[in-house]
Amino acid sequence: MADAKVIPFDEDRPRRRTPRRVRAVPAPVEQQPVAAAPEPGAAPAPAAGRGDGWDRRIAGGLAFLRRRITGEYEVDDFGYDKELTDQVLMSLLRPLYDKYFRVEVKGVENIPAEGGALIVANHSGTLPLDGLMLQVAVHDHHPAERHLRLLAADLVFMLPVVNELARKAGHTLACAEDAQRLLEAGELVGVMPEGFKGIGKPFGDRYKLQRFGRGGFVSTALRAGTPIVPCSIVGAEEIYPMVGNAKTLARLLGIPYFPITPTFPWLGPLGAVPLPTKWTIQFGEPIPTDGYAPEAAEDPMLMFNLTDQVREQIQHTLYKLLVQRRSVFF
Repeated sequence: MADAKVIPFDEDRPRRRTPRRVRAVPAPVEQQPVAAAPEPGAAPAPAAGRGDGWDRRIAGGLAFLRRRITGEYEVDDFGYDKELTDQVLMSLLRPLYDKYFRVEVKGVENIPAEGGALIVANHSGTLPLDGLMLQVAVHDHHPAERHLRLLAADLVFMLPVVNELARKAGHTLACAEDAQRLLEAGELVGVMPEGFKGIGKPFGDRYKLQRFGRGGFVSTALRAGTPIVPCSIVGAEEIYPMVGNAKTLARLLGIPYFPITPTFPWLGPLGAVPLPTKWTIQFGEPIPTDGYAPEAAEDPMLMFNLTDQVREQIQHTLYKLLVQRRSVFF
C-alpha cells in the first residue's frame, strides 16, 4: 500500500392503500386433481426442486466462463472488473477472512450508504493482507455491499500477475488524480498513509503509527468534498513478526525491505504462512470536509491539523482495541 505522498423521504406522497382481505373459497372436491397411485415396483417420483440449487450454480458458472472467454464483461477506466471481483476474488479471500483471521468489524455504520468517502487506515503486517481484509470487511458488512477501491504503491503495478489482479480488484495507483476521480464518481477509496514505513516496521514498533506523509489524502478529500473515515486494524501486526531486515538483499532485489521473521526465511515457503491471529477492524466517526472553501486544500496548516486529527483518532482507537483484546489469537 502506498504512502500518502500523493493524496499527496413526504407528506404529499400518495398514501398506500391497504389491500382488502378476501377469504379464499376452496374449489369443489371433484375439481381437485387426484394424483394417480404409483404402479407396484415403480420408482418414487423425484421431489420437486431437488437439485435446482446445484443446477443454478452450474448454469451460472458456465455462463460466467462463457463471458470471460468471449470478452462479454465490463471493466471501468481503471481496469476494475466487478464481476470477477465478486464471483472469484472475494470468494478466495473469504475463507482467510472468516475462518483464519476471524475478523470482527465495528462501526461499519460510519461508512456512508452512498457517495464518495475516503477511508484512512493504519498499515502493518509485512505483507499487505490488511488492505485485502479491509476490502472484504467493507463489502460483506456494509448494508449496501459497497466496494472499496484501494490506492496502491507503484511496486504493486510493477509485479507480474499481481499488477493485473490488483487492477481487476479495483485498486489503482496512489496518485491525487486517480483518487480524486474515484471520489468525485461516488466511490469508496481506501488509503494507508504509512505506506512501506508502516507495513515494514520492526515488530518492536507494532501499533505505533508512523508518519502520515504531508497530508496529501486530506487535500484530495477536501477537493472532492468527501468525508474522511478513520479506520483502525488490530491483529495484522502479528501475522509476520518482523524481527530483522536484510537491507542489502532488499536493495539487490529492488524492494523496500526484506523481512526476517521467526519462520522466514528459515522454513522456506512454509515460513510465508501467516500466523492465525484474531483481527478487529473498527471504523471511526467520519470527519466532514464539505464545509471548507475550495481553496482550503492549499492551506498547509489546515492540512497538518486535519492529518494530525485523523492520525490521532486512529492511534487512540488502536490503543483502546488493544486494551480490550484478550489474546493475540483468540
